[in-house]
Formats: sequence, C-alpha cells, structure tokens
Amino acid sequence: MEHTYQYAWIIPFLPLPIPMLLGVGLLLFPTATKNLRRMWSFTSVLLLSIVMTFSVNLSIPQINSSSIYQYVWSWTINNDFSLEFGYLIDPLTSIMSILITTVGIMVLIYSDNYMSHDQGYLRFFAYMSFFNASMLGLVTSSNLIQIYIFWELVGMCSYLLIGFWFTRPIAANACQKAFVTNRVGDFGLLLGILGLYWITGSFEFRDLFEIFNNLIYNNNNGTNFLFVSLCVLFLFVGAVAKSAQFPLHVWLPDAMEGPTPISALIHAATMVAAGIFLLARLFPLFIVIPYIMSLISLIGIITILLGATLALAQKDIKRSLAYSTMSQLGYTMLALGMGSYRAALFHLITHAYSKALLFLGSGSIIHSMEAIVGYSPDKSQNMVLMGGLTKHVPITKNTFLLGTLSLCGIPPLACFWSKDEILNDSWLYSPIFAIIACLTAGLTAFYMFRIYLLTFEGYLNMTRPLITINQFDNKNTFLYPQESDNTMLFPLFVLALFTLFVGAIGIPFNQERVYFDILSKWLNPATNLLHKNFNNHGDWYEFFRNAIFSVSISYFGIFLASLLYNPVYSSLKDLDLINSLAKKVPKRTFWDKIINKVYNWSYNRGYIDAFYETSLTKGIRRLAELTHFF
Repeated sequence: MEHTYQYAWIIPFLPLPIPMLLGVGLLLFPTATKNLRRMWSFTSVLLLSIVMTFSVNLSIPQINSSSIYQYVWSWTINNDFSLEFGYLIDPLTSIMSILITTVGIMVLIYSDNYMSHDQGYLRFFAYMSFFNASMLGLVTSSNLIQIYIFWELVGMCSYLLIGFWFTRPIAANACQKAFVTNRVGDFGLLLGILGLYWITGSFEFRDLFEIFNNLIYNNNNGTNFLFVSLCVLFLFVGAVAKSAQFPLHVWLPDAMEGPTPISALIHAATMVAAGIFLLARLFPLFIVIPYIMSLISLIGIITILLGATLALAQKDIKRSLAYSTMSQLGYTMLALGMGSYRAALFHLITHAYSKALLFLGSGSIIHSMEAIVGYSPDKSQNMVLMGGLTKHVPITKNTFLLGTLSLCGIPPLACFWSKDEILNDSWLYSPIFAIIACLTAGLTAFYMFRIYLLTFEGYLNMTRPLITINQFDNKNTFLYPQESDNTMLFPLFVLALFTLFVGAIGIPFNQERVYFDILSKWLNPATNLLHKNFNNHGDWYEFFRNAIFSVSISYFGIFLASLLYNPVYSSLKDLDLINSLAKKVPKRTFWDKIINKVYNWSYNRGYIDAFYETSLTKGIRRLAELTHFF
C-alpha cells in the first residue's frame, strides 16, 4: 500500500490537462476543437473517474487501520526560511476526495446534455475541470500555504462559473458580489495564516498543532493568548465566507444565476463544503480555545434558523434550495462548534448527495419548463408558474421527492442519520440551541415540501401554453413540459441511490457483535467533546426514543405544508362554508398580520442585503466621492 500512496500526488493533476488543452486548442485550432467537443466531455468524465477509483483505493486501508501518509518536498530559500510542498492523505482527505469526484462525475455527465445547446459548452467544461483540480488540490494540501493557494483558485473558478452567462447583467453582478464577499473571508484567512506563522514559525499542520498547543497550555501570558485567539478567529472568518454562513451568506442565493449544474457541484456539495473542511482540518487549533468554539456554534445556530426562515417565501426554486444549503451547512457548523467532529462530517456527506440530487432535479424541472416558456429564468424557475408536473416528468418527480424526504430527516434516508445525531448532541450542549435546531428541523420539512407541492402537485399554472422551439434544424412544438433525456436522468438515479444508502456508513449503534459504524472506524480516533467514551454506542431503545421525537417534528412540518399548499385544501378554500367559518375565527386579522410580516421578512431576505447595500455599498461610494472632492 505504501507504493500506492507514493503516487497520490497525481490526484489534483489528473483533471488539469482538460482546461490546458482546451485553451490551447481554442487558440490554435478553434474549428477542430469545437467539432470534437463531445470528446472533451468524455475525457473529463474519464479522468475524474480515474481519480475517484484511486481515492476509493486509498480509503479502504484507512477504514481498517486509520493510516496517515504525508510526503513533502522542501524548497530552501535561505538558511532561515524554506517552503515545503507536498500532499497529505488521511481519513479527512479520502472522504472529501471521494465526495468531490463522485458528485463531480455525475454533474459532468448531466452537463453534457444540459449545456449541449450552449455556445460556451467547451468553456464550461474547462472551468469545471479546473475547479475539480483546484478542489482536489485543496483537500490534499499538507500545509497552510497550499491551502491558501488552492482556496483562491477555487474562489476564482466559482467567480467564472457564477458569471458564466456574463452577458446577462444580473449574472455579472452576482459573480462580482460573490467575489467581493469572499474577499472579506479570504483576507481574514490570510491574516490568520500569517499570524500563526509569526507565532509558531511553521506552516505544516503537525508542527503547527504541536507548537500551538504548547503555547496555549504552557504560556500564561494573556497577551499571547489574545493574539492566538485573534489569529484563529481570522481563520474562522475565511470558513464563514466560503461556506455562506451568517453574516457573509449574502452571495450564495445570487450565485444561482450560474448554470444549474454549477449550483449542484459548487454551491451544494463541494465549494461551500470547503469552509467546513478548513475547520475540520484545523480542528486541533479551534478545540483548545473554548471561546472560539462557542462562537462557531453560535454562528451555526444563527445560520440554521436564518436560512430556514429566508427559504419560506422564495419563489425561485434554485434560490429556495440555496437558502436550504445555507441552513444545512449551519447544522454542520453547529456540530463542529459543539465538538462533534464525526457528526459534522457525517452530515456534510449526506447533505452533499441529497442536495446535489435536489439541484440536478431542479435543473431537470427548469429544462422541461423551458420547452414552454423558452429561455427565461424568471419564468422557468418560478415555482408559482409550475404545478402538476408529476404526470409530465415522473422520474424527476420521484428522485426529487427522495431528496426532499432525505433533507426533511425521514428514515431511512441519508440525512436522517446525520441530522438526528446533531440534534441529540445539541441537547447535551445547550437546551436553547437544541430547541432552535429542532424547530428548524420542522421548518426544513415545511419549506422543502412547499417546494415539492408547488412544483409537482395540482395543475400547471402557465398562462402561455404553447411555444415553438427551433433546435438545430428540427422544429418542435410543445404543449406541456417534457421529461429530460437519459443522460440527465442517469445522474439523478445514481444520486438517488447515494441518498438511499450512504447513511448506512454512520449507523450509530453496535449490537450483537455487528459493527455498522464504518464512519467511526474511518475517522478513528475521532474527537467528540460531548461523548468522552465515544466507543460506547447507544442501544436500540435510546436511538428510537430520540429518533421518534425528531421525525415527529419533521412530519408536523410536512403536515403544515400539505395543509397550506396542497391543491386539495386550496380548492376547499373556495367553498362558502369554509369561508364563512374562517370569517368567524376571532383575531384572524392579527394572525394575518404576523403571517404577512414573516412572508415579507423571508421574501426580502431578512432585509440584510438592503442593509449592506445602504450601509456599505452606498457608504463607501459617498466616502470615495468625499475624498475625491478634497
């Protein structure tokens, strides 16, 4: 196995030839390169499949022995300073690389059909392959310098892909907003890295952790403790921006202006997971400073509730899923702040597959709606204009329902196992946080079924039932939405299988010598501040007692959504008897006012974007005008 580890350096470099060759080909042989465009998509999938196979091969011995392999090349600049570059293969690296490659392969296959009529097809695959290379480089980095380099490359790819349709002003503005917001976090990350180097004199993780811990435990100087806490806080700011946590979350909903496959890969499964990865990689730094851990959990619980409330009234299907992503990553952040390392990574895995399924499903819905309304994101992504799609896109509907139930925490689907574990740990950490987290679990079920019911149930709400679309030389007339092609449905099917079965790797009990918990073996030894004896797994009774409570909350949210958005109930509202009873309900005006205020809060994004626009954007412009005057 040692021989295999020696070639792990090739992992981030395998997808890299695609953007390089495409760039050269489009410059020197543009016609031939465009004519062979399907070959480039096949090669992208092939190279990423090789990386996936290699990553799985590396992870198998880690499950059995929890081995760690690091290889470093040293570049000596002078006698006092040298840079070391290399790669680190440990359980966290293997988990992230498998996650990136499996979701990436499905998205590339899906994109071949989704982007087939787009003039920027080759540019899209060049950006995607470069992003995959950058993300794989990030998770295999062995020191902070490499992490920062690949961190910036990932951000650059995100900027290019969000603004892929840069001729649309709204897309151009969205990519600039994402770029500027992430610059705040990246500047904090840079300050944290430089501060830690100044204190410890090393960028390498092992040396950094050892020196940092000695400094914390053996030095009683309050000034030094304050400074190291500030450095760690700056690192956390970088993670907050990249993972779209409050208050640097404002870029994520606007990032949905990019193509839908981008939303599935970057803004659901991989790039937004980079912030969580950074905290997990540097967890030994955070865990020794209780104030920072408390701040992480506080930001996590705020983001959980804020993301869920902002998703309640959105009309755009992708924007609703974006706020859902923000909220679910808040659960992962909360788990890390509580010290539940395993639960955080478990939810990161299950959410990534479930949300990738939902985003690709939304892309299939948008693709089918475009057959009626043409290319108009304001119409094709508007859930108010959808409805009754069950009979038109049955495969998309079934896979989307599976992802919805998973995100709601319904057993035995993937997110049930991970979210239930976080909710249980939250009761041990803080009852107030636990109440908010459980309440948000119900809100998650409510807004996810709101999306499902508005999209698939009832009748099609389009007022423009007929449009003629010219594709190549075929003139096709569509009366109703059409199911997507097999190349788009195949990734949905595979991700649905992941959503069904990936939760099995973390089943949290051990009975009669049957050891289910593969994830704990993989991460062993895994830090957990709430369970000191982590090998003592709970029994069936404790598991079912906790699960019944969380699932009941989710079912209550589903029930409320069905009551308000189910077409059967909506039709009953037209009956005179129902209307007369509703008028007799006391203080109905009071409840209507509350509902309207919640709706306005959600629809206007909590007025946070407007606040930033007024206080920051316009304030900076006024300051610039004032300085220009002098």
